[in-house]
Amino acid sequence: MIEERKEASLENNEIPTNAESPPPPKKASAAKLLAGAALAVAFVVGIYYVNLLWIAPAVMSQTQAKGSAQHPLAPDFTLTDISGKRFNLSDYRGKVVMLDFWATWCGPCRIEIPGFIALQNRYGNEGLAVIGISMDDGPQPVVEFYKQFRMNYPVAMGSEKLGELYGGIIGLPTTFLIGRDGRIYAKHEGATDIAVFEDEIKQLLGENSTAESTNFKQVGQMVSNDKIELGNPAEINSEVPGVDISKLTAAQKTTFEKHLEGIQCTCGCNYNLLKCRQVDRACGVSRRMARDELAKFLKTHV
Repeated sequence: MIEERKEASLENNEIPTNAESPPPPKKASAAKLLAGAALAVAFVVGIYYVNLLWIAPAVMSQTQAKGSAQHPLAPDFTLTDISGKRFNLSDYRGKVVMLDFWATWCGPCRIEIPGFIALQNRYGNEGLAVIGISMDDGPQPVVEFYKQFRMNYPVAMGSEKLGELYGGIIGLPTTFLIGRDGRIYAKHEGATDIAVFEDEIKQLLGENSTAESTNFKQVGQMVSNDKIELGNPAEINSEVPGVDISKLTAAQKTTFEKHLEGIQCTCGCNYNLLKCRQVDRACGVSRRMARDELAKFLKTHV
């Protein structure tokens, strides 16, 4: 269980958590306001499904770029933020990026965000770019939260696939710090003191070269969850999620999928093995079984 901790205040930049949205124009009728709100929600819902069903899956087919084992290159992605602006992570190359996976229902996430707003205000002109990836089930609470807290950086709806590309988002918040060179230098899972982020951001802003930094030091005590491990795109984007079937031909893939359909998953889901992998990507039982079946299949068919 992640414990909530109050963030350290950033002098002269703290944003009150009880901030409210600006009042609607006085002349607008209630009917017009309701209609406008409905259109806004419908627009953001459309963006959410574009990210979920088209843009993010398309990005996952890219081959993961290589970096050093200690500071791997951040996997690129393309999303549309809740305002309708499409962006690529690679657009931010040359900046220091704070990539925050969060949700409106997550208490520690809510505690951190005013500090992130202040950091963006303080260091934005020096090259800091904060990006929020919401893991909420839908966009409506995110839009409301964004307005209430007057967030000053882009927020987009995330997906399970995007989380898996970054090693799997097990707990929220999970925040990555990416240097000007596009490499991940730090990962923090759980509420983290804003002073820690500020120290690390200042280190990375001081690196003006696109070469990998050899001087960066992650601040504070590191735990096992802070280890930077990225997902395998071949497994993430597979027709059998979590199983790399890229060595199979199209015909062999069809045969293998039919083979999995004939095996009952033992996790208690009452699905066949292929179906369980498709509806529950996090199921470790079906993933292990499917990988075992692939090993057998490769011996006889490849």
